[in-house]
Amino acid sequence: MYTLPDLPYAFDALEPYLDQETMMIHHDKHHQAYLDKLNVALEKYPELHSQPIEQLLKDLQSVPSEIKQAVINHGGGYYNHNLFWQILRPVSRLSKPGQQDNLPEGEVANLITKKWGYGKFKEEFSQLAVGHFGSGWAWLVSDQAGELQIMTTANQDCPLSRGLVPLLTLDVWEHAYYLKYQNRRAEFVENFWPLVNWQKVEELYQEGK
Repeated sequence: MYTLPDLPYAFDALEPYLDQETMMIHHDKHHQAYLDKLNVALEKYPELHSQPIEQLLKDLQSVPSEIKQAVINHGGGYYNHNLFWQILRPVSRLSKPGQQDNLPEGEVANLITKKWGYGKFKEEFSQLAVGHFGSGWAWLVSDQAGELQIMTTANQDCPLSRGLVPLLTLDVWEHAYYLKYQNRRAEFVENFWPLVNWQKVEELYQEGK
């Protein structure tokens, strides 16, 4: 069976950008619920538990039809949240807490600069995240040629299922921000940028090459 990974930092480590209560509910309730429903869906097919969730999402054609949508919904929710926690970094790691001086690193930085420039990249990603209708995710992904793309997905759909490599993601479901930001999604998105763990993004890019 799949299990719920611990957060790689304390629940209050992202304050003031993301508050402790939201992080506790998001991880312990919402993420746990996706995991529980995924495990229930796979009960009739225990052999699938031996596969990494990434593999199931990459090869949905191999998933039995009766549970395919459950794997998309709950497997996607499980994987997407796993990734989301990893690409955030504690405020204590900011060089100047309170200032948004957090910049990409490594090859990803070069690719972002070449394709957009960091300012344009941040603006385009933010606009897509804020403007996404309903629940879903904003993503930075790479394709099979290693080229970067910005995109959104609805609900818990995952770029892995489209043959893409997820590098950076932002959860724009209301449960990710409503306790602190209410309906102010734009403010939530703006406060996401100081927390991005660009070192992890670069690591994911190198692994996906």
